[in-house]
Amino acid sequence: LARLQAIGQSTAGRAVSQQDLESAQARRKVAQAQLDNARKARQLVVSGPRKEDIAQAQAQLEAARAELALMQHELEEAELKAPIDAVVRARLLEPGDMASPQRPAFTLAITDPKWVRAYVAEPDLGRIRAGQEASVTTDSQPDHAIAGKVGYIASVAEFTPKTVQTEELRSSLVYEIRVMVDDKEDRLRLGMPATVTLRLASSGTAGK
Repeated sequence: LARLQAIGQSTAGRAVSQQDLESAQARRKVAQAQLDNARKARQLVVSGPRKEDIAQAQAQLEAARAELALMQHELEEAELKAPIDAVVRARLLEPGDMASPQRPAFTLAITDPKWVRAYVAEPDLGRIRAGQEASVTTDSQPDHAIAGKVGYIASVAEFTPKTVQTEELRSSLVYEIRVMVDDKEDRLRLGMPATVTLRLASSGTAGK
């Protein structure tokens, strides 16, 4: 560039065109910029990244992690999971239906622990306690009793449900109890009628 400028000055601009001079000036600016960038890169290698650059990179990393966690949470929320191991009794929503937290998709029946619902009259309620041993039989296998224990006793009376087969209890106020059974052979099924026999605490007699 200096040589072109000297030639231009000595020849009054006749030996060097203005275009050549401007082109040389542009190339000098590019070379100077490249030199400055190279010096900055060398300085970065020697001194390491600035604290501001490190902080900015750390902030970008944390933002990316937060976005990833949000996407993973949304994917987990989109997957339907049962809160406990159970058997599906009914499907309430069909594929393609709009699901929401207020609309159940399935009706589940818990099988562990498995229990049998029974009803007792008020005079016998005082002789029944939680943990009391009981046995359960079915019409299909009356000679194979399933061991169990009373696990729940209702605190409020109700009229006997129509499904109860005992004649003397059909028009009476009764209390619901639940007998937790140890059904290792999985003989009891949902909705299956069963007979519950337990030994009443005070009299020493068995009641059904």
